[in-house]
Amino acid sequence: MTRIEGVPPRKANPIVRLIYRMSRRELGRAVDPVSVYAHAPGLLIGYGMLEKAFASSKRVDESIKMLAELKAATMVGCEFCIDIASQKSRESGLSDDQLLALGHHTESDLFSPLQKLVLDYAAAMTRTPAQVSDELFERLREHFDDGQLVELTTAVAIENYRARFNWAFGIGSAGFTDGMVCAAPEVSVDHDAALS
Repeated sequence: MTRIEGVPPRKANPIVRLIYRMSRRELGRAVDPVSVYAHAPGLLIGYGMLEKAFASSKRVDESIKMLAELKAATMVGCEFCIDIASQKSRESGLSDDQLLALGHHTESDLFSPLQKLVLDYAAAMTRTPAQVSDELFERLREHFDDGQLVELTTAVAIENYRARFNWAFGIGSAGFTDGMVCAAPEVSVDHDAALS
């Protein structure tokens, strides 16, 4: 149950109804973040444009971006984000074992050195306050050009935005990984207490 009820399709304006249809086509179902966003149609449109632009950016391998997004989601502890990112990460080629090892990636032999570097970057960006060292950034520059660094950084930043938005509104899992392996949150939070 979200903290505020989403806008039902029958009460949504025509543009929001169109966004609902596009979201269902993209995700295969209606999702709470979109209906909650519909309370502010201008923000929903702007956010949708950002998501669309990011989705069409293909400079960085999709599995690398999904790995970074999933790491951020697990660190924030957003159930919705972990659920959908686990499914999308699996689709981009990550194994169930990698999903389960995400919380201890530095000790795991399931990740390549590049994957570990990207996971370190996602973790550094997601900490509060962010802690991206010059040394870490220089190591990234050995593997990514400037445009790729912008895209990778956007992947982590956008996931932090999504996760924190969903957390604030109490948006939980949507069942994308029902019956499948899902990454575990890295934070130990009493969700009921946090939402009261």
